[in-house]
Amino acid sequence: QVQLVESGGGLVQPGGSLRLSCAASGIIFSIYPMAWYRQAPGKQRELVAIISSGGSTKTNYADSVKGRFTISRDNAKNTVYLQMNSLKPEDTAVYYCNTNVPGRPPYWGQGTQVTVSS
Repeated sequence: QVQLVESGGGLVQPGGSLRLSCAASGIIFSIYPMAWYRQAPGKQRELVAIISSGGSTKTNYADSVKGRFTISRDNAKNTVYLQMNSLKPEDTAVYYCNTNVPGRPPYWGQGTQVTVSS
């Protein structure tokens, strides 16, 4: 059974930082790309960042977070991270971890709330 468990969300002031973690189990973690999405109240879920599988670690980011967020992965720990710096109120959302295994529905974590407010 595939499980994705996010952690690290919370309340932070504008300009602050948070590091989200997503621990995966039930899959051969290293062979699948991993992604972070977010969903703000009243808005559609959107892709924030994605990292390729294996050791090449190619990454791609939404324009709104480029230069502020960094996605990384530790295949030995079956964990993907999202380092978020220079946070803005518009980054407030529930952040979800995601992976796609061919032939199966997308897998999602339960989400972790990030609130950026003074």
